[in-house]
Amino acid sequence: MNKFENNMSQGSVLKNLVLFSLPFLASNLIQSLYNVADMLIVGNFGGVDSASRVNSMSGVNIGGQVTFILTNIVIGFCMGATVLIGQYIGAQKRDELKKVISTILTMLIALAAIFTTLMLIFKRYVLDLLQTPPESYLESDRYLSVTLTGVIFIFAYNALSAILRGMGDSKTPFYFVTVACFTNIVLDLIFVAGFDQGAFGAALATVIAQALSVVLCVIYIKKRNFQFDFKLSSFKIYKDQLSLIVKIGLPTSVQNGIVSLSFLFLTGMVNTFGVAASAAVGAVGKFNSFVFMPITAISSSVSTISAQNIGANRLDRAVSVCKLGVGISFCIGALFFVIVRIFPEAILSIFGDDAKMIENGIIYFSTFSFDLLIIPFIFCINGLFIGGGHTLFSLVTGMFSSVLLRVPACYIFGIVFDWGLAGVGMGAPVASAGSLLIITGFLVSGRWKQNVVHNAINIEM
Repeated sequence: MNKFENNMSQGSVLKNLVLFSLPFLASNLIQSLYNVADMLIVGNFGGVDSASRVNSMSGVNIGGQVTFILTNIVIGFCMGATVLIGQYIGAQKRDELKKVISTILTMLIALAAIFTTLMLIFKRYVLDLLQTPPESYLESDRYLSVTLTGVIFIFAYNALSAILRGMGDSKTPFYFVTVACFTNIVLDLIFVAGFDQGAFGAALATVIAQALSVVLCVIYIKKRNFQFDFKLSSFKIYKDQLSLIVKIGLPTSVQNGIVSLSFLFLTGMVNTFGVAASAAVGAVGKFNSFVFMPITAISSSVSTISAQNIGANRLDRAVSVCKLGVGISFCIGALFFVIVRIFPEAILSIFGDDAKMIENGIIYFSTFSFDLLIIPFIFCINGLFIGGGHTLFSLVTGMFSSVLLRVPACYIFGIVFDWGLAGVGMGAPVASAGSLLIITGFLVSGRWKQNVVHNAINIEM
């Protein structure tokens, strides 16, 4: 067995989940700190006064939303590769691994080039559509311009992480996201606090850190008998594997894209409330990304372990993993819910000292925080479904939640009822509750037990 492989269709379910999740959890926490660092440092050092710091925070929030969409789209395709690799290992089909790895890496490099070119051409139109406040327009433009040049590194890192996690290795991605995180923080302090470059400096630090993590990761795994040698001639797309990756990953990719677009719509709505509101929602968003990362780590672990067990026809073990994941994730969500309800001002003060930003953030937190109690169920149960290849179902529920529930709810409560940021925040738990009802129905029906990946592989063969 290759040293990167770890077959989790055997042994203790709890032990597998914990041992696989802990590095993944640590990796996602570090990744969250990585994402939060820009906002924290810009909010505290990104200008000579609180007004300029708020403008920089708003710029990081708005510019970051665009690259967030691209990242989420890629994560969907990466999930397709993770599920495929996990099921191939569970079914002992290692001959297919190289083809999957080659295909996903080549595909994402090509997509990175296309997305970067298109976004650099149309970035001004995007910022206008988002109703970017005039005070933060320049900062948003500068942040977005720089981060777009680093899209290829975002794609490459997510592809490598997805491949390794599908093989059961959650430690290697952790090592290199840790390097990237601390590099980013150091460079943020140099460029933002030292050279007073605001959002531009934060973006530059991010791109350099991402590039470094990818280069180090490739060097490391090449020296350890990895399935792929990274020679130019090895970058190929195999039609059969591409078809399977798209079949499994496209629904998740589309779902992530649509959900992210709904957040862009909400960003535009919040921007109409002013630059302080934009900065406040950005700060809350960064904090929530920190909270959701552990829950995401658990749910992704459920997906990977479930994929291997479903591939080995061990549905009972897949269900056990899901139950454990829900229990652990809910404890995490409930803990942060209590912290947010008791200390909202203290949390927001970490991101900056502007009184109006903090006031707006407390209002938004007051309703948004209830989402922390619902998300753990959605993420982990969906993780079980994705492990069996039911990404189309996840696409439908994701679209229903974000487009048909969240956006209208935010608009009705925030604009029609004139509840402002409290109304916009209320949209999240309302949408999640509706989504959970649908997911529970699919779970109870038992239709999730059909192995979509197994059927797809048989059709291709």
